[in-house]
Amino acid sequence: MLLNHKTALITGAASARGLGKATAKLFAEHGARIAILDLNAEAARTAAADLPGEGHIGLPCDVTSKAQCEAAAQAAIDGFGQIDILINNAGITQPLKLMQIEPENYDAVTDVNLRGTLYMSQALIPHMRARKTGAIVNISSVSAQRGGGIFGGPHYSAAKAGILGLTKAMARELAPDGIRANAVCPGFIATDITEGKLTDEMMQQILSGIPMGRAGVASDVAGCCLFLASDLSAYVTGSEVDVNGGSLIH
Repeated sequence: MLLNHKTALITGAASARGLGKATAKLFAEHGARIAILDLNAEAARTAAADLPGEGHIGLPCDVTSKAQCEAAAQAAIDGFGQIDILINNAGITQPLKLMQIEPENYDAVTDVNLRGTLYMSQALIPHMRARKTGAIVNISSVSAQRGGGIFGGPHYSAAKAGILGLTKAMARELAPDGIRANAVCPGFIATDITEGKLTDEMMQQILSGIPMGRAGVASDVAGCCLFLASDLSAYVTGSEVDVNGGSLIH
């Protein structure tokens, strides 16, 4: 098992069909103990209890609050004794056009996606530095690379692009401390966020832009996160890995 005796903290991971929950499940199958963080404390605990293996925990956390990130990180450290892996997965999107973005839209999307990634990382970096080891995986998006996607407006593209810049800066600064930081850029993934929001025509248009001819599933992203979190990628840092069926090159 690739993550035997490892622990992982995953933000925004309570949604049953989401990327975070799929990643938590795969990590648990590979021997890791998982701390699932979510806005909803009960949902986080339920999701943790649903994972294979034992010893997983669910914790409440609003990643836009630095104090809550610090409290959740400390609770996870207290519960496990160590945190080896951080997956910054929490995020939201809004299907708005450029001129529709109001200040409150911009704040909401950039706060959860970008500020949340920074705050949660800051909460765990001192612990990882003290142990001279750690793997951080930040979830970005193909929207950051191509300037838009299916649901995310320009503010979503900007926030996810910010994650790519932040990831590279983190990788450069943290490498001497034995901490790796990488990003994953999913394309169109069939999750709860997209469920019921696409007409057949819209779906056909999406698939026509994906060389592999299918929508991604959450496990596709989870597998990439597993690679970046494990020792298989021991010499990989500052990278951005595309998981989009080829849509970026189309």
